[in-house]
Amino acid sequence: QVQVVEFGGGLVQTGGSLKLSCVASGSTFLVNYVAWHRQAPGEQREFVAGVATDGARDYVDFVKGRFTISRDNAKNTVYLQMNSLKSEDTAVYYCAADVIGGPTSWGRGTQVTVSS
Repeated sequence: QVQVVEFGGGLVQTGGSLKLSCVASGSTFLVNYVAWHRQAPGEQREFVAGVATDGARDYVDFVKGRFTISRDNAKNTVYLQMNSLKSEDTAVYYCAADVIGGPTSWGRGTQVTVSS
């Protein structure tokens, strides 16, 4: 079983930066692909970025050039560096870890609020 917890959310002004962390615990050797998703009020949850065990990265178009996902396997942590934040980036950000042979493990989320 794998558990993930998100850290690093908060309040930031437009144009500012935040770095989110997703820390995995448990049977972390079973973790494969890890992704960040977000959900704004009244909206559906959407994919933001993901990283595979080999470091290959995926981004949704609206964060390309602003967000960077990275992975430290030794620390069982995946990061999401968010720069040039916009008000439309305001959302709860969730980490999701694909577990080999098991269901995806979701965290409880961390709130990111971008004020103008």
